[in-house]
Amino acid sequence: MTIVQGRERALVATIGVLALVMAALAPGFYSASNLVDLWLGRLPVLIVALGATLTVISGEIDVSVGSMFAIVSVVAGLSSKAGLPLAAVAGVAVFAGATLGAVNGALVAFLRIPSIVVTLAMMIGLRDGLRWATQGEWVQDLPDRFQWLGLSQSIYPLATGLLAGALLLALAWAARNVAAGRAIFAVGSNANAARLAGLNVAQIKCWTFVLGGALTGVAALLNSARFNQIPSNTGLGLEMTVIASVIVGGAAVTGGRATFSGTVLGVVLLGAIGPALTFLGVSAYWERAIQGAIILAAVRSYV
Repeated sequence: MTIVQGRERALVATIGVLALVMAALAPGFYSASNLVDLWLGRLPVLIVALGATLTVISGEIDVSVGSMFAIVSVVAGLSSKAGLPLAAVAGVAVFAGATLGAVNGALVAFLRIPSIVVTLAMMIGLRDGLRWATQGEWVQDLPDRFQWLGLSQSIYPLATGLLAGALLLALAWAARNVAAGRAIFAVGSNANAARLAGLNVAQIKCWTFVLGGALTGVAALLNSARFNQIPSNTGLGLEMTVIASVIVGGAAVTGGRATFSGTVLGVVLLGAIGPALTFLGVSAYWERAIQGAIILAAVRSYV
C-alpha cells in the first residue's frame, strides 16, 4: 500500500500544480459552467472506472466497457420511449450492464479464457452487433420525463455528485471491511494461495465483471439522461480512458493492488488535460501524447 499511497500523493501534487497554472494563465477555466460541463463529461468515466478497478484488482481486465456502455445507453433510451417508468428504466439499464458483465465473467472465470481475449472479442462483437441492430440510427425524441432523470438541470449535477460519492465510499469501505472485498485483493495478489485458503477464485472473478457491468449500466443511464437523443456509437474510446485512469491511479496491472481514491485522482488528472489545453490555446492533438506519457510513467514506477 505504500507504493499506492505514494502514487496518490504524487497525483494530488500534479493536480495541484495544474490547478495553479490554470488559475494563473486561464482563470476562465474555473467558471461555474465549465466546471459543471467538466463534471458531467467525466461522470461516466468515473463510475465505469470504479467498476474497472474491481476487475483490475482481481487480476483481470475488461476492454469491452465502451461497447457495453453503448448498448446499455440504447436499451435505456428505447425502454424510456416504450413508456416504462423511470425506476424501471434504471433497473433495465443496470440489469443489462450486469448481464453483459456476467457473460464476460463466465467466459473468463469458468472457461478460463484470458480476459483480454474475451473482452476484446466482446468489444468488437457488441459494437458491430449494435451497429447492425440499429443500422447506425440514433435513439431520438426521448421523453421529457427521461431528461435529467426527472430533475432540474441545475439540481442534476449535485444529485449525480452525491450518487458518485456514495458509490465511491461504499466501494472503498467494502474493500477494507467486507470479507468479499478483501477476497478480491487476495485473488488478485495470488490466485493459487487464495484457492488453497478456501476462496472460490472463479466465482470471485466472475462477480467483479458483473459488478463492473452494473456500474457501466449506471454510467450509461446517467449520461443518456443529459440529452434528447442517444448516438448508437456512443462510448467510443471509453475503455482506453477508463483503463488509463485506473492504472494512473495506482492500480497494479498484475492485480492485487489499487485504491478507489487513486482511481478518482486518475480520472481527474487525465480528464482535465484536454480542457486545460483548450483554455491555454494548445492544440488538442497534444492531449493523447501527454496522457500516454503519464501512463508510461505510472506503469514504469511498478517495474
